[in-house]
Amino acid sequence: MEIRKVGVVGLGTMGAGIAQVSVQSGFETVGREVSDELAERGGATVERYLTRGVEKGRLSQDERDEALGRLRLTTELADLADCDLVIEAVLEELDLKRQVFAELDRVTRLDALLATNTSALSVSEIAEAATRPQRVVGMHFFNPAPVLPLVEIVRARESSDEAVDAAYAWAERAGKQPVRCNDTPGFIVNRILIPLLNDCVRVLDEADVRPEEMDKAMTNGAGWPLGPCALIDLIGVDIHVHASEALHDKLGEQRMAPPERLVRMQQDGKLGRKSGVGFYTY
Repeated sequence: MEIRKVGVVGLGTMGAGIAQVSVQSGFETVGREVSDELAERGGATVERYLTRGVEKGRLSQDERDEALGRLRLTTELADLADCDLVIEAVLEELDLKRQVFAELDRVTRLDALLATNTSALSVSEIAEAATRPQRVVGMHFFNPAPVLPLVEIVRARESSDEAVDAAYAWAERAGKQPVRCNDTPGFIVNRILIPLLNDCVRVLDEADVRPEEMDKAMTNGAGWPLGPCALIDLIGVDIHVHASEALHDKLGEQRMAPPERLVRMQQDGKLGRKSGVGFYTY
């Protein structure tokens, strides 16, 4: 299965990042949003970060312009009909994702690869919406997608070997470091990382530790490249809370449940970097 053209459904934070990865890697890419305004906003995000890459010397002006030239925006899923790979990156809502996959299954070629970027939902349950679930896999990118190299390639119950191998090969061609795993709650990283981060947040209150002291302890004592509070701010408090709730619902383990402190931060709009304030002020 050779992938030449890529579709990305949803151009929010993750989708725009995935689209940027795709166009920078030389792939013609179609980005789809539900409105012209959201599509243009997603395209502007890609353009902004490509421009920043020029300013920081990571790519030339010509490379930036060529990458942008490979991105086409649309509001119609039907415009993804000739894509070899379509990556869904809409909101983390099972019914919405299943609706998207049912439509993609209808409009795309029989041999097209369909992937979901879900971080917390079951890939198998999403794939059930397709009449050909064997061509559905998970491709879990990490935020920010253009920066972090890992992509978890998730085999759902019905995923074919060909689909898994094709997704893995594309991720490598896109400059990523893919790993294979089966469809279990949290996959690899979140299954391990989310309860660890929740433990760190609970220790803040239980041991009366300031966020900067927690981060200093974990970077200098445990060798973490980024402290847990700074990491949650980068991920987004709302994203972390949602993933925690999803894991807790699936596994029932108390460590998976979001700490009350994070729930309050989400309610107060203190979401981390994207809102300008979280554990730290940006």
